[in-house]
Amino acid sequence: MHVQHNHQGKLVLVVQDDAELRSLLCDVVRELELQVAEATDGDGAIQRIMDVEPHVVLTDLRLPRGGFEYVRTLRALYPSCPIILLAELGDHHAKAEALGCGVREVLAKPVSLVDLQRAIIGILDGESESSA
Repeated sequence: MHVQHNHQGKLVLVVQDDAELRSLLCDVVRELELQVAEATDGDGAIQRIMDVEPHVVLTDLRLPRGGFEYVRTLRALYPSCPIILLAELGDHHAKAEALGCGVREVLAKPVSLVDLQRAIIGILDGESESSA
């Protein structure tokens, strides 16, 4: 999926402990001509956010030092940064909890790469409209 959008200079923080999956997710983000920063766990993600100030955080729920507590911490520290959460959602309660934590999008694993790109662009397009 290659769609023209003007999001030059926008940065997505990809948080994933599995190196192979993290590399794939970073490639998907780069296909959108966005910049990428990486972290491997919840603590690293919080540190990277302070360093790079991403426009979107793409994170897995199941991470070392991750989970909903990490998502709540992320949201408390950076209330305006949109979060896309990748999760194995076996029930609606988990999705409701994620949305209650301030997550903008919840995508079930295994995630469709097209859906992931749509979610990222949708958030960035919405951000552009609200800041215009």
